[in-house]
Amino acid sequence: MSGKAHRSSEHGGIVGSLIALLCLALLCAIIYLARHPIMRFAAETWIVDEPAPHADAILVLGDDNFYADRATRAAELSREQIAPVVVASGRRLRPSAGIAELIEHDLIERGVPKEKIVRFSHDADGTREEAEFLAKLAAERHWKSVVIVTSNYHARRARYIFEHVFPGTVSVASARDADFDPQRWWEKRKSTKLFVRELAGMVVAMWELHGEEKKEPPSSGNNPEKSRVEPLYGPNGHKTAKMYACPLHPLSALLS
Repeated sequence: MSGKAHRSSEHGGIVGSLIALLCLALLCAIIYLARHPIMRFAAETWIVDEPAPHADAILVLGDDNFYADRATRAAELSREQIAPVVVASGRRLRPSAGIAELIEHDLIERGVPKEKIVRFSHDADGTREEAEFLAKLAAERHWKSVVIVTSNYHARRARYIFEHVFPGTVSVASARDADFDPQRWWEKRKSTKLFVRELAGMVVAMWELHGEEKKEPPSSGNNPEKSRVEPLYGPNGHKTAKMYACPLHPLSALLS
């Protein structure tokens, strides 16, 4: 009897293993067949586009793409009179030129009056440093609310960082990006890299900013090596700022 019981137990174990393997194979098949809707849902859920109806300023984050999609979105918001000024934020590429000048040009080309544009040049190495510098600019100009304009794939992480760094009210406007189509992002290597990098960057941002309360932007006198602002005046008469900042965590800088 014990032998029969042993063989019956083995038989039951084999059947159970086969059923488990069949269930696993079925689950894999379902995931494979539904992979496109799942990936599409993931990208659409990731994108944030919730601009406030009114704000003190529209902030266009630097490193816009080749097609100036961020500037285009900011110009649309400006025409809707959401805010009285638009900040063209960007890294310096040369002592007298950089991304901010390119964004300013794109904004003017898209109908934003020159007098409504604040050109803001800086040496930020990543989204967090740019947020800290823009928070200082907002404090100097007494802006209490801003609308952040950035690329669709970058909007969620940018909102998270600004909500922790900016001492006022933050909302985000998502600009479509020619390099990232949420409906088919997995089909292009560049789109895949952008999405994966944003996911990793969000993890780094949450790790760095977890538990931090909103803070006032750092005073330029506290640490001259970390944050120094020097007023400059471009050829159009707009005040700019030249900022010097020490890099943050190397992984953060890589993913920013």
